[in-house]
Amino acid sequence: MEGKKDLRIRSKVISEGVNRVPNRSMLRAVGFTDDDFKKPMIGIASTWSEVTPCNVHIDALARQAKSGAKDGGGAPMIFNTITVADGIAMGHEGMNYSLPSREVIADSIETVVGAERLDGVVAIGGCDKTTPGCLISMGRFNVPSVYVYGGTIKPGNLNGEDIDIVSSFEAVGQHQQGTINDEQLHKVECSACPGPGACGGMYTANTMAAAVEALGMSIPGSSSTPAVDDYKEQECRQAGEMVVQLLEKEIYPRDIMTKKAFENAITVVMALGGSTNAFLHLTAIAHSAGVDLSLDDFERVRANVPHIADLKPSGKYVMQDLFEVGGVPAVMKLLHEHGLLHGDCLTVTGKTVAENLAEAPSLKEGQVVIKSMDDPIKPNGPLVVLRGNLAPEGAVAKMSGQKISRFEGYAKVYDSEAEATEAIEAGEIVEGDVLVVRQVGPKGGPGMPEMLSITAMIVGRGLGGKVALMTDGRFSGGSHGFVIGHVAPEAFVGGPIGLLQNGDKVTIDSGTQEINMDVSEEELEQRKRDWKQPPLKYKTGILAKYAKLVSSSAKGAVTDADLE
Repeated sequence: MEGKKDLRIRSKVISEGVNRVPNRSMLRAVGFTDDDFKKPMIGIASTWSEVTPCNVHIDALARQAKSGAKDGGGAPMIFNTITVADGIAMGHEGMNYSLPSREVIADSIETVVGAERLDGVVAIGGCDKTTPGCLISMGRFNVPSVYVYGGTIKPGNLNGEDIDIVSSFEAVGQHQQGTINDEQLHKVECSACPGPGACGGMYTANTMAAAVEALGMSIPGSSSTPAVDDYKEQECRQAGEMVVQLLEKEIYPRDIMTKKAFENAITVVMALGGSTNAFLHLTAIAHSAGVDLSLDDFERVRANVPHIADLKPSGKYVMQDLFEVGGVPAVMKLLHEHGLLHGDCLTVTGKTVAENLAEAPSLKEGQVVIKSMDDPIKPNGPLVVLRGNLAPEGAVAKMSGQKISRFEGYAKVYDSEAEATEAIEAGEIVEGDVLVVRQVGPKGGPGMPEMLSITAMIVGRGLGGKVALMTDGRFSGGSHGFVIGHVAPEAFVGGPIGLLQNGDKVTIDSGTQEINMDVSEEELEQRKRDWKQPPLKYKTGILAKYAKLVSSSAKGAVTDADLE
C-alpha cells in the first residue's frame, strides 16, 4: 500500500491501537500478517452450497475473488451465506421458504459486514434469491461493492434437442397425460441438468443477473458468461481488484443504484422477456438503496421497450446461446444505440454505462437469438401490470409467447397449491377455466410460493393458453402460459381475490390492462362483511416472523417497510 492513501475506513476500529490486540490476535489466527492490518478489509460473500447446481461451483469462484482482492491491495476474507434450490423446493411446503431466503441472505451479509466493519464486499451468487439478497444487503450497508453472477448452466441434450429443468416439470404433466412413458420421463430427468450453473433460460436467476448488470453493480458481461466458462474465474479476480479501486475512488452502491439505473435494469428485463420476479426483486433492492420504485415505473418503461429476445420459456434459446452471440453487453449496446438506456449512469467499473458499451462488441452478424428493433417479438415489454376490482394494488402478467391478450372465463377457486394440483390431476380443470390459487401471498403462503409445478402441468396437459391461472402467489421465471401473479392486496389481508367464489365470471385483458370479476358492488360488500381473516399458518420460526413483517408484493415483499 506504499504510495497510496490509507484506505482503512471502517476496519481500522478493529486493527489500530493497543486495545485492539485481541482483535488482531484473532485475525492472525486466520492468516493476517502485520502488513494486512495496513490494508482495507474486503469481505468475499460466497453463496456456495451443494444443495443446488446453481451454486455448487461458487467456492472456487470465491477463492478467485479473494486472490484478486489481495493482489489489488486488500486484506480479503471469505464468508458464507445460505441458498435454497427453488427447483427442488417447488411443488411442496419447501417453496414457502424460498422468498424468505432472500431476506435471510440479505440479513446475514449485512450482519457480517456490520459486525466485522468490512471496507468493501464482493458477493458471488447463483440461484434465484442469492442475486437480489446480495444486492439488498449492498443497498443497506453501502460500502464499495461488486456483484458477480456464478453463471448459467449449459443446456442438457436429449435426442439431439436442448432441454432444461422446465422440460422436467413439463414432462411430468406429459407423463400424467399419458403422452410419454416411464422410460422417456427418466431420460428427461437424467439429461436436463448437465452440470454447474443456474437454470438456463431467461428464468429468474438469469433475469436478475442481467438486471444487476444493467443496474451497474456487476462487471460487464458477467450475467451471460456460463458457469463452466474459464472466463468466469477471471471475472471474479477482476471483481476482487475492482472493489479496492472503488474504495480508492470512494464510489458506493448508492452512487450507482439510482432511479435512472433501475430504469436501465427494467429496460433490459423487458427487452429480454424476463421473469415476473423482477418486479419483486428490483422493487426490494430499490427500497434498500432508498430509491422510490413502484409498479407504475415498470409500466412506464415497458411502454417504450420492445421485446427482442427469443429466449425460453416462451422462446427457443437459452442464456448460453445469448452468450455466444455477444451476451447482455451486446443487447445493452443495441438498446443504448436506440436511446433506451441512460448512458450517464455510473457503474462498478468506475465508468459510465455509455463508456462501458463503447468498448463492448455488437451482436454477431446473422445471429437469431435477438430480433431486430424493427421486427421485435412484441413492440412493448411482455411483463404487464394489470389493475381492476380483483387487484387494486396491481397484478403482473407475463404475455411473452401468448397469441391471445384477453381471457374471459369462470373461476375455479382453491385455497392452496395442493388443492389446485389435485384438481388438475383429477381432470377438473378444463379449457375456458380461470384457475385461482389464493391464500399463497407473502403473508398467506407464507412466502409467496411459485406455481411452476401447476403451470408446467397445465402446459403438459395441452391446456397452455386455454386455461388462465391467477394467484396472489408468484411464478417461476420458467412459467409460461396465460398466468397472472402478484395479485394485491392478497387474500389473507382481505384482498378482493379472497372474496372470489366458484362460478364468478373473470375477465383478464392485457390490452386494457384490466383484471376484474363480474360481481356487483352490493354483493362484494356483503362478502366483505362475511369475510374473516384466517389464522397464520405458522406460529413460530422464520415463517411466522416473515408473515408478521412482510409487506405487500406490490412493495417488493420486503420485511423492513413499516418498522418506523
